[in-house]
Amino acid sequence: MDRSRPVPYVMLAVADTGIGMSEEVRGRLFEPFFTTKERGKGTGLGLSTVFGIVKQNSGYLYVYSEPGQGATFKIFFPRLTGVAEIAGPSSDLPVRPGSETVLLVEDEQAVRLLVQLILQNAGYCVLDANNPQEAEAIFADRGQEIGAVITDVIMPGGSGPTLFETLRKTKPDLRVLYMSGYTDDAMFSTRPPRFGRDVPPKTVRRRGPAALPAGGAGRSVPRRVMGKMSQL
Repeated sequence: MDRSRPVPYVMLAVADTGIGMSEEVRGRLFEPFFTTKERGKGTGLGLSTVFGIVKQNSGYLYVYSEPGQGATFKIFFPRLTGVAEIAGPSSDLPVRPGSETVLLVEDEQAVRLLVQLILQNAGYCVLDANNPQEAEAIFADRGQEIGAVITDVIMPGGSGPTLFETLRKTKPDLRVLYMSGYTDDAMFSTRPPRFGRDVPPKTVRRRGPAALPAGGAGRSVPRRVMGKMSQL
């Protein structure tokens, strides 16, 4: 812990009585995509996501474990002493009704159905796919209708950025919006060299695909932004 910061911390501890882990495993525990599970049983992004969230909130995370002794995780967050601010009414400008055709790619059915409903309620025509291969088949058949792609970043069978680069070869002006439940740090290794420019979430909610740069990628937007869109 950084002893140069004399501030009080709040500690959250989580312990189990499982099989524990070796020193070698502990040393790689927070690496993105590192997993001790069988192929297809884990993504290796759970703890790296936790680590990213803790660091983004100026916290610290420690783990103690030995083989056969279970594991203990301790998270330290700076304690806030002020009064929490209550957010006021949204000042967003009125939302432009959508009319474009959007290709939605998401492997989790519950998330895909929710985002599809939100987009349809906003006026968009939604073509949905649960993996990159299905998305490519849909695009091959109806690519000329599709103005933008909304895709998860990390999926079984491929990644959102790789899918977009493939589709853009046949339609250079195609727009894309990445969404993910992971932190930016956990997604860096999956991004193409030119990931695109930042697009504020409120701009995406207000202007739809028109907010995204043509022929390039918009910023990855957390899935919770889609939840905010449902209020439109």
